[in-house]
Amino acid sequence: MKILIINHYIGSSYYGMDYRQYYLAREWVKLGHEVTILGASYSHLRIHQPEVSKDLQEEWIEGIRYLWVRTPRYQSSGFGRILNILVFVVKCLLYAKRIRKEVNPGFILVASTYVLDIYPAYRIGRKCGAKLVYELHDLWPLSPMIIGGYSKYHPFIRLVQSAENFACRKSDYFISLLGNAKGYLVSHGMKPEKFIYIPNGYSVDDQSAGSMPVPLEHQQLFENLKSQSKIIVGYAGGYAPSNALASLIGAARLIPASLNFAIVMVGNGSEKERLTELVKDLENIYFLPSISKSAIPDFLSRCDILFAGGISSILHTYGTSFNKVTDYMLAGKPIVFAVDDPNSLVEQVGCGLRVPAERTNEIAAAITQLAILKPSERTDMGMKGKVYAEKELGYTSIAQKILDSIGV
Repeated sequence: MKILIINHYIGSSYYGMDYRQYYLAREWVKLGHEVTILGASYSHLRIHQPEVSKDLQEEWIEGIRYLWVRTPRYQSSGFGRILNILVFVVKCLLYAKRIRKEVNPGFILVASTYVLDIYPAYRIGRKCGAKLVYELHDLWPLSPMIIGGYSKYHPFIRLVQSAENFACRKSDYFISLLGNAKGYLVSHGMKPEKFIYIPNGYSVDDQSAGSMPVPLEHQQLFENLKSQSKIIVGYAGGYAPSNALASLIGAARLIPASLNFAIVMVGNGSEKERLTELVKDLENIYFLPSISKSAIPDFLSRCDILFAGGISSILHTYGTSFNKVTDYMLAGKPIVFAVDDPNSLVEQVGCGLRVPAERTNEIAAAITQLAILKPSERTDMGMKGKVYAEKELGYTSIAQKILDSIGV
């Protein structure tokens, strides 16, 4: 099978994010499929950018053929980013015939957030009879309307809304990382039977490669806390407003000191200075320097309970698929999931407790509930997540599940 993936922001192990389609492509190559990925030459998500001198330039990475579309650089999420998107989509449309002839796909997966690349995907696929599959990562244009305050009458919003409606009508299947988005998509023209829920996963190869130990500074803190028999609540990730870490700090003020707990956070981000100010009068909250991705498993293994939070938002009611939750599940630790995601994966699997976002009293109650369990009971709860993740969330499994779901 010849597979074409269209993802504006595609990355790789060298280029950095976005990883999901790179991992899927790697698995499909192992299964004997020919995979081509169409991506933009510039993305704000990447660590490195490809060197591109032509409108359409080929590069081979781990058996995957990348076709880079030359696009302008940008500095922010304003006009420059919109121009970058429009140039990518227009060039994909202009080169659609050439791409169709060179790739001749039997299956096209469209995976950029902003939906507009459904148009070149449809143009490429309709003359070669390819199955057209849209993969939903985020609800656009709903997300920029709610987060950015854009009016539904804004020209770009109206353009993206038309594309979303087109994708709902024309796609043969709709893979969603958001488990509760089916009703929303049906209201925009998708037939219910097209909906397939497949959450984020992890690279089995990367996991098998093992992890690095946390730095000595981190080890010493954990050893000190363990010597005091502390129940350690851990967080690994960005210090960004979207992760609502202030609510975790607020919850810490409500938990009785007799519980003998500590909160240890590792990461970096724009909120770090403000959060540090919030805990000046607290002695049981620790901020550690960020660590490499390969050291995250060791950090998580040293904690007793893990926290993931989000801001209160209607967007999360359609579902979430946080990468950190997969990491947490693989760590085999119980999770406090403070996100407005009804029927979340944490709840489905039974590997933790979900509470409403930014409710400090309920976060405190959930931490307390898990902390007073016997260690063996916390282990049993956490292992439910580990067993599920290892069986269902590896990209080897997800890649095959996608092919099976669409009849390839």
